[in-house]
Amino acid sequence: MTVVAIIGRPNVGKSTLFNRIAGRRHALVDDFPGVTRDRNYAPVSWRGKTFTLIDTAGFLDSTESGLEEQAREQILLALDEADILLFVADGNTGLHPEDRSLVRMLRRSSKPSYFAVNKVDGPEKARLLGEFFELGLEKIYPISAAHGYGVADLLADLTRAVPDAPETNAGEDDPGEIRLAVVGRPNVGKSTLVNRLLGAPRVIVSPVPGTTRDAVDSPLRWRNRSYLLIDTAGIRRKGKTREKLEKISVLKALQSIERSHVSLLMLDASEGITDQDLHIAGYIQDQSRACLVILNKWDLLAADPKRQKRYGEEVRDRMRFMPFAPLLPVSAQTGRNLSKILPTTNEIFEQYNRRITTGVVNRALERTLARHEPPSAGNRRLKFYYATQASTRPPTFVLFCNDPESVHFSYKRYLINQFRESFQLDKTPIRILFRGRKSD
Repeated sequence: MTVVAIIGRPNVGKSTLFNRIAGRRHALVDDFPGVTRDRNYAPVSWRGKTFTLIDTAGFLDSTESGLEEQAREQILLALDEADILLFVADGNTGLHPEDRSLVRMLRRSSKPSYFAVNKVDGPEKARLLGEFFELGLEKIYPISAAHGYGVADLLADLTRAVPDAPETNAGEDDPGEIRLAVVGRPNVGKSTLVNRLLGAPRVIVSPVPGTTRDAVDSPLRWRNRSYLLIDTAGIRRKGKTREKLEKISVLKALQSIERSHVSLLMLDASEGITDQDLHIAGYIQDQSRACLVILNKWDLLAADPKRQKRYGEEVRDRMRFMPFAPLLPVSAQTGRNLSKILPTTNEIFEQYNRRITTGVVNRALERTLARHEPPSAGNRRLKFYYATQASTRPPTFVLFCNDPESVHFSYKRYLINQFRESFQLDKTPIRILFRGRKSD
């Protein structure tokens, strides 16, 4: 698929334009420069043309910190990957020396390039374009990413360089794709893991907490299967999250759990399991998402097998509310056990997506009731009539009975455990709902 990269100086409105073209608030936006650090991707469909759009960090001629240098490397990787380049400048601040540097870079690339001046809210602000004609550009597009002015004209010309769309439209879910949200506290190794799985420096890695700010989507193909890796910002305790940008980053991380199929919950084995790890696990449980618990930095415990064993037992004990979530010790730094992540994820997803026929469900229910009859509710005996699977992701079963309100939570837990065993659903959450019959 054709790739279009948006580039420009910091704070010229690249992410706002990215969201405008993508048709949703995909990228994090704020008023101060440097919000975007990693490459952010989104599929776009526009008037029969489909392409992949990349948002990039603000370009700086000189860099002062390691993070800025890595952000610059991400821009250069996007330029190399892109088929079409979209340059964005800021009409309010006028022509800047770094705009000139970028235009020279685009001309050297020999790729189709389009030049837009943002924050031009209407024809009456066309005067803002004046000094940009000094660049000697054939055409400049006045646009307002915030209000949409001029964006359609820009896309009409840009998409002429994009081949006609195939049968499927961009933005539609691939039914076979597995969405994996990599979540956890700050500095547990999420971005290192994502880069290792992708086999490339896709996201910036730094020991500085809060390096990842946005939820960054990265497509991955492995053994003829499609995956979407979602790297997220570290989720700190609510009381420690004060800045507006960090709060939005945490919200985006939680939303990534909601749109995932499987959450890869990363823990730092060198620090032990914390209350915040459990809070994040609880959110995954509340959203009924499948989960793989990754015990990262396992190499730091290699010299102490007893400590490894104690830690594994502590994690399993404190996360007993998620007995279905497998534990996988890894080292994102050295690569140990990373080859097991995707195969384990496939097993989890297969169970998360499994459908059981009604006949099999009812035979299992009969055996379950025969082993342990439901307790009576007052003077009325609780009776189950039949069961069926209502949906998948996660497997959800509806049991029809004469008094749904009287089913005790302990008996519900017994039913869930029996269904797990009967249907080999040991790696996925299960939901059981109780319904009455109209005749009752």
